[in-house]
Amino acid sequence: MKRDLAHQKTLIVDILSKSFDDNKSVNFVVKQDYIRKERIRRLMEYSFNVCHAFGEVWISDDEQACALILLPDKKKPTLNALLWDAKLALTVIGLNRISSVLGREAKIKSFHPQEPFSYLWFIGVIPELQNKGKGSLLLNDIIQESEQNKRPIYLETSVERNLPWYQNHGFEIFHSIDLTYTLYLLRKINGLS
Repeated sequence: MKRDLAHQKTLIVDILSKSFDDNKSVNFVVKQDYIRKERIRRLMEYSFNVCHAFGEVWISDDEQACALILLPDKKKPTLNALLWDAKLALTVIGLNRISSVLGREAKIKSFHPQEPFSYLWFIGVIPELQNKGKGSLLLNDIIQESEQNKRPIYLETSVERNLPWYQNHGFEIFHSIDLTYTLYLLRKINGLS
């Protein structure tokens, strides 16, 4: 696996934009209008920027699967981060929707631990290559690194068909949030699951 490769940004954003096009959670955040797909792309660019600065960006050796991991304890309020947040609000969420999206984020964060952890923000595979083990290989590498660094992994998904996949990798569903859809909160704690 390759990590933190800024020159891979376009490819990673493309994979994630296609992988999350019909995702309920992503589409809750993204304003639904005639440029919805462009807004999803901007969300993925934002997420890439944040994880590149305050976490990890992973891409498989065959460049068909990728992941964005945020390390919340490393996130700092920089000028770039403030500009990224402002651009996200204006070009992805829409001003009239900011409070509902911030409310969603606050609910999710209220279930995160106080100690350092890895937040698996996005993991995706080129859609036509899904269900061939590429995502599992990448997730296994992420889990191994997390265990070496003694960091639990937290994530959420709105895709029910993905729950068994995460559970097969040792994640547990520890809570769910009812929004206009059900958001499942999962975690993998080192030495457990």
